[in-house]
Amino acid sequence: MAQKSQEKGAAGGAPVVTEPARIRNVVLVGHSGAGKTTLVEALLAASGTIARAGDVAAGTTVCDHDPAAVRQQRSVSLACAPLLHDGIKVNLLDTPGYADFVGELRAGLRAADAALFVVSAVDGMDAATAALWEECAAVDMPRAVAVARLDHPRADFDEAVALCQRVFGDNVLPLHLPMLGDDGVSTVGLLGLITRRVFDYTAGLPAQVREPDPEHLPAIVESRDELIEGIIAESEDESLMDRYLSGEEIGTDVLVEDLEKAVARGHFYPVVPVCAATGVGLDALLEVLTAGFPSPLEHELPAVTGVDGSPRPPLTCDPDGPLVAEVVKTTVDRHVGRVSLVRVFSGTLRPEQTVHVSGHGMAERGHPDHDADERVGHVYTPLGASLREVGACVAGDICALTKSGSAETGDTISAKDDPLLIAPWEMPEPLLPVAVVAHSRADEDALARNLARLVAADPTLRLERNPETHQLVLWCMGEAHADVVLERLRAGGVQLDTEPVKIALRETLTVPATGHGRHVKQSGGHGQYAVCDIEVEPLPPGAGFEFVDRVVGGAVPHNYVPSVEKGVRAQMARGLVAGHPVVDLRVTLVDGKAHSVDSSDAAFQTAGALALRDAAEKGQPALLEPVDEVLVRVPDSSVGAVMGDLSGRRGRVLGTEADAEAEGRTVVRAEVPATELLRYAAELRSMTSGTGTFRRHFVRYDPMPAHLADQLRTTTPTTHP
Repeated sequence: MAQKSQEKGAAGGAPVVTEPARIRNVVLVGHSGAGKTTLVEALLAASGTIARAGDVAAGTTVCDHDPAAVRQQRSVSLACAPLLHDGIKVNLLDTPGYADFVGELRAGLRAADAALFVVSAVDGMDAATAALWEECAAVDMPRAVAVARLDHPRADFDEAVALCQRVFGDNVLPLHLPMLGDDGVSTVGLLGLITRRVFDYTAGLPAQVREPDPEHLPAIVESRDELIEGIIAESEDESLMDRYLSGEEIGTDVLVEDLEKAVARGHFYPVVPVCAATGVGLDALLEVLTAGFPSPLEHELPAVTGVDGSPRPPLTCDPDGPLVAEVVKTTVDRHVGRVSLVRVFSGTLRPEQTVHVSGHGMAERGHPDHDADERVGHVYTPLGASLREVGACVAGDICALTKSGSAETGDTISAKDDPLLIAPWEMPEPLLPVAVVAHSRADEDALARNLARLVAADPTLRLERNPETHQLVLWCMGEAHADVVLERLRAGGVQLDTEPVKIALRETLTVPATGHGRHVKQSGGHGQYAVCDIEVEPLPPGAGFEFVDRVVGGAVPHNYVPSVEKGVRAQMARGLVAGHPVVDLRVTLVDGKAHSVDSSDAAFQTAGALALRDAAEKGQPALLEPVDEVLVRVPDSSVGAVMGDLSGRRGRVLGTEADAEAEGRTVVRAEVPATELLRYAAELRSMTSGTGTFRRHFVRYDPMPAHLADQLRTTTPTTHP
């Protein structure tokens, strides 16, 4: 994997390949601010894809074209930027580093065959990046590390490498060392460890290659020995180590070949120092991406079934095979309409082709199962927001389609005569609710249309129309995600407001009581006459409602007993104290009076309701709040803080156990009132530096503390998400 001279194509030309072997799909991951987008921009400029690199601060980069990304100066969505190097097309997938946009990261991992971890030489890495490395290791995804931001005054390459080795493992070894300039601070070149050559970038790209100076030799020799031993340890040639230990000089070609094989298998992880601002290391990194990372032919493809769930044989990355592609991202462009970013796993996607679009398994997220036949219009190669038309997209490549009427993120595109379904990738559950309301009645239609588009594009966004609170609730990944969603709605011409999320409470009576309901009116003609007496007693939690008829002597005619029950049920639905539904009661009708002319079904319904309200004044009514069971997964170091926080939320910790899914993490199980969890997604992230996750599910209703209930009795009803 020795450096080669940089091959540049015409700026702005769309790279087109027809063989999967000449494609590399690489996802860039790393924490927010590590320099991923800046690095992609520099690689595009270095390869001649764009004439000049843009700037994140100025909002002129290819990948951060979303207005929210420009405003926040950080990536908020997945972007694809292909380039051509040595005849190889590299689809760079730039992902957001902020935890709120993990859905975009998941989509990037799905579309990629290898991962480039971008680690800042200034700030190191966060715990989420370390966890993602383990996730990639679980599926043997090939990985490499780019240590970026070497131009910063506080950059420390050696410390960054040492950190990577502590977190990622011993097989993380640099292929080059930074070479400092005469000022002893700036990085002006690289010391190639395999070639034992100096790559001098003083005059820019391509680097000038020369022999190392005497002062460089000790560092090269020490690091080169460690690198060669790491390469040989992963070599398929078992005799290579013996030859090396006996003093034989192993040829550069042999080392490079074994290195490329080890990287492609996901067993060795090269580190490349890069500086996007000066161009140092960009050609070395391109060499790793094209020569070291595998083509789609070498990557295991996702499982497929028939649309009905019937088993199908495994896919192969064959341009002549059955068409199977996946929509990894959907966006809605104001001018173009719906744009679908598609990874083709098998077959070839061509313009004017009729395909089948299937989306299954996301109904609980607001994406009903759907199947439709659609005609593909044009096929494009995306470069950020710009689309460049191409003649076809072969297996292993990534393209963009426009104006699809039904395609949503996660949908499968397959042949019309043999529709298939790809197993969906894992998506996190949105847990931060935001209630939105149209600013005026005129905005309601626009809000509904724009929400439908956003939900179709973002599977981490869940839309809930709560039937009890009548609120429209957007469930988001966090505050930053919510900000982007609201900004996109407003950019679509929707005037909207947010309001506090309401929690669905319940009411009940805590002691037995009696109630008298008398509804007597006379206003000419037939009047209204109904009297009933009831006994009310509380039932155990979750028991529901029981109605018992114990009337004797026909005090309440038999045909009006159901009317009393209907009136009681209606009053329970309306609430007794604060307007919340009443639960867990037994109501017994014991007596009453009727009139031969003036009694009616409506009159006894009203009397039943009045009787229950009368009983409520004596039955010590109480508010009940929903309680959720919460499973919180956190690093061991955060367990104490999380348990203390849960207790402060009126939670009851049920226990802890080691996380079976990840070493060094603990699962905390607790029961917490839902009213205390509205902002828990954001607060847990802050408490654990973005490494904590949680799941929740409803378990029961419990009495609300008196001081909190008193605050709510005079307010409007609140509801459970």
